[in-house]
Amino acid sequence: MTEVDEAIDWQGRPVSCAGCDHEKLQAEGGCRLLHACVRDRYARRIDRFFAWNQGLASAYLKHPHFEVRAIAAKFADIFLLPPLLDDPDETVRWNAVRRLPKRYALRLRRDPHREVRIRVATLLEEADLIPMIHDPDYYVRLVLARRVGPGLLARLVADPEPEVRRAVARRAPVEWLVGMARDGDADVRYEAAIRLREDLLAVLKYDPDWRIRFEVASRLPLPGVADMARDEDILVREMVAARLSTPARPSLLLETSP
Repeated sequence: MTEVDEAIDWQGRPVSCAGCDHEKLQAEGGCRLLHACVRDRYARRIDRFFAWNQGLASAYLKHPHFEVRAIAAKFADIFLLPPLLDDPDETVRWNAVRRLPKRYALRLRRDPHREVRIRVATLLEEADLIPMIHDPDYYVRLVLARRVGPGLLARLVADPEPEVRRAVARRAPVEWLVGMARDGDADVRYEAAIRLREDLLAVLKYDPDWRIRFEVASRLPLPGVADMARDEDILVREMVAARLSTPARPSLLLETSP
């Protein structure tokens, strides 16, 4: 048998309806063993119990099992939730703050658990995200790089994590891209290359990464492509050859009526 097939509480003891505080509720169809039970350790059954009996959730905000507290926070009286921001379990803190006014999330910008900070970074307005720009966890900074405007994005251009800089390169104003094309990480340079204007791609003609040179060979204006015909990578050479062998399209002449 698995946890799904048996009724076991959070301390590993069998659950029985006999002597339960909600024995009367069970008789009325308000809960059911192996389906909707607050004493069961299976989260889906706890959730279903509170979904059926939302009025009981507030009484469980101090339950010793974190999962009961966390799920109860989804249904309890919102005015009882602020103390849960100091709960020792991160799931409880998050389930509480997600229902509270956003000003409460300010308290969790330096939460000890990365998952809470990551989720808080998705909630707050840009002005409130400034203290999180230097968060020790790269994924928190990555969330910011995907959300913030140029003012804060500029602070992430030199982020120590390449994945964060890649996200910046995807969203940065075009005037930043020449600088980012000199990044020490090839993936960051590639993200910059695919957004650079054609006339600026020449700075990457001799980049050590073939993907970047291929991007250059495919878009650089023709006069600057010829000296890439001897590139060490065959795909780059083939792209150059294909472009050089394509006849230039003649200009269309405007015809005037006699």
